[in-house]
Amino acid sequence: MITSKTSFIALIGNPISHSLSPIIQNAALKYLGLDLIYIAIPCRNEDLKLLLNSLKTINCKGLNITIPFKEKVFDLCSEISPIANQLKAINTLKLNSMREWSATNTDVEGFIYPLKNLNLKNKQSIVLGSGGAARSVIQGLINLNFSTISVVSRNKKSLDGLINNFENQIKIQGLLNNDDQAQNFIKEADLIVNTTPVGMKKTTSETNELPYGEIFWRSLNEKTIVYDLIYNPAPTDLLKFSANKGCMTIDGLQMLIAQGMKSLSFWTDGLEVPFHIMDDALKNYLKKNDGNF
Repeated sequence: MITSKTSFIALIGNPISHSLSPIIQNAALKYLGLDLIYIAIPCRNEDLKLLLNSLKTINCKGLNITIPFKEKVFDLCSEISPIANQLKAINTLKLNSMREWSATNTDVEGFIYPLKNLNLKNKQSIVLGSGGAARSVIQGLINLNFSTISVVSRNKKSLDGLINNFENQIKIQGLLNNDDQAQNFIKEADLIVNTTPVGMKKTTSETNELPYGEIFWRSLNEKTIVYDLIYNPAPTDLLKFSANKGCMTIDGLQMLIAQGMKSLSFWTDGLEVPFHIMDDALKNYLKKNDGNF
């Protein structure tokens, strides 16, 4: 029951009407018996500083930060974790004892959650895309001790920047999507991760939409695990294609839930909530809404 003593946690971004975070987080807060609710607050670029400063003065206990503010909130935080600095992105904030924002990033832990029991040490991986999401994925692959990380991108400038960002940790092979060498990498890959937006649900229906086109995937074989960070639609065309090849597939819903679990733990000083609580709430919501977000 919401009372005058109820505090809140909020998601800040634009747009956020599609977000599933309130579904999973409110289920977890209810399970834990906390007098907290989780809400979504849309924010314009020009209002970000005003909003975050205002939330310090009321009963807000924490924030999730999403597109387009993951980099823009750096200047508004007094404490930033090493992982957030490494990734150049923040997705979780809480107020410290001085009523200033303390920041971290839970995307890496979210990404590796469905992979950590698959014994992928010294395996070969490919990351598709060189944007912000790729940084979290690469750090996760490093943490899982992959022997080889290759990145395929359309954008040479962002690709070079991504490789330089990790040069002190691991040597990354960078390829443009039209490089013929990509076929050899795909054939040998133990894991392929799509971080591009290709395949994401749009207002217009498109069919057989695969990152870099279907020809790019001609050497994919059944031993490869294919992980698509996109979770709407579920499954994506890429995961349908890969499943038909006999591949193990993973969609972005598990990452969404797992990073949410880690955010909740950050806000509550270490409380843990079982994965299945959030997972069941999400499945029930999607079932009631026929899978529509």
